[in-house]
Amino acid sequence: MQKLWTESRGVIAAGPNEIGKAEAINALLVRPIELLPRREGDAIKPFALGIWTEIRALLMKPDLPVSALRRATSVYTHSKRYYFACAQPDAKRHDVDGNPVGPVSDEDRLAAQTTALSLKANSTPASSPAVADIGTPKSNLIRAGTFGRNRDVPPVS
Repeated sequence: MQKLWTESRGVIAAGPNEIGKAEAINALLVRPIELLPRREGDAIKPFALGIWTEIRALLMKPDLPVSALRRATSVYTHSKRYYFACAQPDAKRHDVDGNPVGPVSDEDRLAAQTTALSLKANSTPASSPAVADIGTPKSNLIRAGTFGRNRDVPPVS
């Protein structure tokens, strides 16, 4: 069994990928939420439990599919750096305005730590293909890249 980290690795800073994911979420909302990083180096803040209802209420247009917002949010919250931010011993959850509302539970920290280490181990250059398979449809390559996974996606018929 894995032990919880006891030493903080400091602020987990947003990189260009996290900024792009945050911008994709904010583009779907009537106003940007302060919880998300705006520039490289900004802290990645764990979401408060139950925050989805607050974010969903900020959806730009009622006819815009909620699934687009859910997908964009999921891509952000399933990133390696987000998991590292949640796994820190001093991790706090935040509301949409970026204010801390409480600590991340030990159970959630351990789950985030396990996932972050797994993602880190799977992101080694040896596991990434150097050249894409000519027979793989472009939509499958985009899907695999969007979700950050190197997996064999069956072709769509």
